[in-house]
Amino acid sequence: MVQLRKIEKDLNDLFKISELEQDPAFGRFIPRVYDPIEFDWKSTFEKDFTSRFNGLMIRGNDEVRTVYMAVFPTDQVLESFIDNANEGDLLFMHHPLLMECGDPRGESGRGFVPIKEHYLQEIKEKRLSIHTCHVPMDYHKEIGTNMAIAEALNATVIERFLPYNNTGHVGLICEIPTTNTENLADHLKETFDIPYIDFEGVQQKEIKTVAIVAGCGDSVEDMKDAEVRGAQAYITGEIHCHIDNEYGRKKYKEMMQYVPDTNMSLMGVSHSASEYLVMKTQMSKWFQEQYPQLNIELIPQHRWWL
Repeated sequence: MVQLRKIEKDLNDLFKISELEQDPAFGRFIPRVYDPIEFDWKSTFEKDFTSRFNGLMIRGNDEVRTVYMAVFPTDQVLESFIDNANEGDLLFMHHPLLMECGDPRGESGRGFVPIKEHYLQEIKEKRLSIHTCHVPMDYHKEIGTNMAIAEALNATVIERFLPYNNTGHVGLICEIPTTNTENLADHLKETFDIPYIDFEGVQQKEIKTVAIVAGCGDSVEDMKDAEVRGAQAYITGEIHCHIDNEYGRKKYKEMMQYVPDTNMSLMGVSHSASEYLVMKTQMSKWFQEQYPQLNIELIPQHRWWL
């Protein structure tokens, strides 16, 4: 067993959570999602989390035997955690909210949706814990969502781009072993365990330089920036916004207007799969090295395109 407060401190130190006063994304989205349904999230979540929106979100028993890891709090992920965890166990995730991003070959998503209240009640009753780390994991220079992808591609980081809130960069420009669009797509499908990628742009006969932006990468301006920096392929979670609302349709239209002008291969591997890789590789290794007495359990989503 390991004390929760030690794991909490070690994770906060690793990702320098105290240096980010407030997560820019979830500082907006958590109130936007919970306030309209009149859910008292400020009392439900840990006090520091309700101002910082990273770190320990729910505190259970202080003796941890097993750490579970996932990306989004989907119903499937939370049910698996609640059903299998013992008192004191910890769920470590990248996101504190579910984001339905949509399936390029299926249904559109709803965007951010709240965790169902009964799951939160069951987690508290069972004295389980949840810790989440969002943007500090995206811009971390060693263990992070983007660095895990670079590692899987045997890539060398040339430069970092896409500055985020004056705290770090959430994009990488990398050199990879020479390949082409078809082979790179096959590699990505295997790496992320996905049935297909979302693709736009040009089929390249030779690719040596790629941009990596884990998560939501459907920004025309960011893609233009990457291409200026020499990227021949742009690897991200989402190249299109498949959310069924006015914002989603606007973003999709902007991207389709840009696509004919790019010379890059644009490759989306799903938002969740792009950010799960760090859990599967780097974070699993980190937990095992830090706490060899703990059990480590991964909770992959049944559907990566969600």
